[in-house]
Amino acid sequence: MKATSWLSTPVSLLAFAGLVLVGSSASLTGADAPKPDPEPPVVDPGPVGGPPSDAIVLFDGKDLSQFRGQRSPEPKWKLENGVMETTPQGGIFSKEEFGDCQLHVEWAAPSVVKGDGQGRGNSGVYLMGRYEIQVLDCYQNKTYPNGQCGAFYGHNPPLVNVCRKPGEWQAYDIIFHVPRKQADGTVKSGSFTVLQNGVLIQDHIPVGGEPTTAAPLKGLAEKGPLYLQDHGNPVCFRNVWIRPL
Repeated sequence: MKATSWLSTPVSLLAFAGLVLVGSSASLTGADAPKPDPEPPVVDPGPVGGPPSDAIVLFDGKDLSQFRGQRSPEPKWKLENGVMETTPQGGIFSKEEFGDCQLHVEWAAPSVVKGDGQGRGNSGVYLMGRYEIQVLDCYQNKTYPNGQCGAFYGHNPPLVNVCRKPGEWQAYDIIFHVPRKQADGTVKSGSFTVLQNGVLIQDHIPVGGEPTTAAPLKGLAEKGPLYLQDHGNPVCFRNVWIRPL
């Protein structure tokens, strides 16, 4: 009778493979062994709408001390009843600069409707002073899609129009990642994800290196200020906070 190698049977092969794996595992050094995931830090979410405990509060209704004016050292916006309102004195920049971040800002267009299209409740939220998410009263007010409320201005219209009526408060929650220049000179795109009034309106939209048309700041940078625009229409803002990522 012909002799049969013990490695020729399926059961023996499986047993041999197990011995090899055990031996290989035993030979792993401490540096090679998988490391446990770090424990996530604890963040108090705070009340609905925030700010969470690790947020930087830029405006809580008390003063404009976290901002500078576009045309003067001090911001010239109105401050009344915990709300700041645009004036023809120009927009405002945050004194602190940010890169990748999570931003929460609430705004309201005038309750008395004047104008139409781009002339109705126009303002803007600019990340790094360069990349704009449009603020506009688009409740029963048509304009070009990539310039309407919630658009990444000039690039991407919102997925849906979820504007509330004029005078009602609306909220943007924005996740922003910075476009970055690579060693070979190319630009790795950043991104916008935006929720308006709790509804997704921009879904991981690429952000290239070219700033929005008419942005107050130009060129690539790792960080920049939050800029809230004056566009000639009275628009109110409140509850502005940001989390660096």
